[in-house]
Amino acid sequence: MLKIDDYSLYLVISEEYGLGRGAVEIAKLAISGGVDIIQMREKNKDRDELVKLACELSSLCKKKRVIFIVNDNPLIARESDASGVHLGQEDMLKYSISETRKILGKGKIIGVSTHSLAELKNAGEEDIDYIAYGPIFPTKTKDYFLGTKDIKEVLRIAKKPVFFIGGIDLSNLDEILEQGVKNIAVIRSIIQAEDIIVMARNFKDRLEREKRGPSQPYEK
Repeated sequence: MLKIDDYSLYLVISEEYGLGRGAVEIAKLAISGGVDIIQMREKNKDRDELVKLACELSSLCKKKRVIFIVNDNPLIARESDASGVHLGQEDMLKYSISETRKILGKGKIIGVSTHSLAELKNAGEEDIDYIAYGPIFPTKTKDYFLGTKDIKEVLRIAKKPVFFIGGIDLSNLDEILEQGVKNIAVIRSIIQAEDIIVMARNFKDRLEREKRGPSQPYEK
């Protein structure tokens, strides 16, 4: 049975932000740096391309014992034997959680995006495995952000593991860890880094230090 561990580093890979690097190349480097979970989030590929890439990433992640998540589409997740699927609020209008669970089966992971406390509460009542909450900080992938004011409330009411996402980098990571955040999801901070391995390792090392506690200042 797949399990989401605390202090996990979740990387969302999208080639449009990859500075010319392919998803598989990014994944290999990020895994070498210690990433625990990889999501394939490609909005500009046709279905055949998505299935081919998902199969490649699924195979790689299995060999490296990393969780592999497909964005948006439980059918492609099943076809590629991914660890699971991540659904946005709009995706759930097309694939309900119950239907998604039937497609994937009980042993697979379902994650859901939330952008408010109300959505987070609703998601907690569903048959899912984790919740993404954000964007916390300004990010190019969204035209709004939620800020950090509700983090402690999110952690108090969440019934599932929560991954905070949106504009997280090494300069603001301590700010959210100090409020009790245990899991983070990152896109551009890692995939646009000059050295993906080093950047992923910096994030993972900081999470590991927090796991060991007490909090130590991050040395840049």
